Amino acid sequence: MRSPLLARASSPATAGADDSLVKAAQMGDRSAFGQLYASYARMVHGILLARVPHSSVEDLVQDVFLQALPRLNSLRDTSRFGGWLAAIARNRAADFHRHSKPDIAFEETLHTEEKSSPDAHDRSEALFVLQAIRSLPETYRETLMLRLVEGMTGPEIAAHTGLTHGSVRVNLHRGMQQLRAALARKAGASSAATEEG
Repeated sequence: MRSPLLARASSPATAGADDSLVKAAQMGDRSAFGQLYASYARMVHGILLARVPHSSVEDLVQDVFLQALPRLNSLRDTSRFGGWLAAIARNRAADFHRHSKPDIAFEETLHTEEKSSPDAHDRSEALFVLQAIRSLPETYRETLMLRLVEGMTGPEIAAHTGLTHGSVRVNLHRGMQQLRAALARKAGASSAATEEG
């Protein structure tokens, strides 16, 4: 489940407001850091969801912000906060895979008790799409996860990650093309397996 703070931040703060929040947080204002968390938690969640199992994402979101807080004074250009935080999230995902046990599978399945719930079909479809997104190249995977799962707009993605608007547009366009192809392949493979069984 998503935490209330993740759902609360529906629109990005202006760049100037983020700069002043970062500067206040650098001076020890915990409330300002809390507001940065509310603004950027969706981005961090999406970046991590593109890289690690869903069951680990919520804890890792917290870890990213816990790592960022003591390092905040090392950020020289406060306008680069989003890109800086995104890099911490990507590094935390890499650390997760370096330190996780090799027998932990990236595949996600429904728990037995969830298979009989009314939402099981929707959850199954969501996992199907999530696996398809994760099969894409990293550049497209992250941007699509932020757009389709986190509900961020193209301009929000650009503002939060530090990517240019043009890069986000291109990544979304090419990523959607590849996602459609991946979904068609997965759907074809699933229907062929069903027909054989």
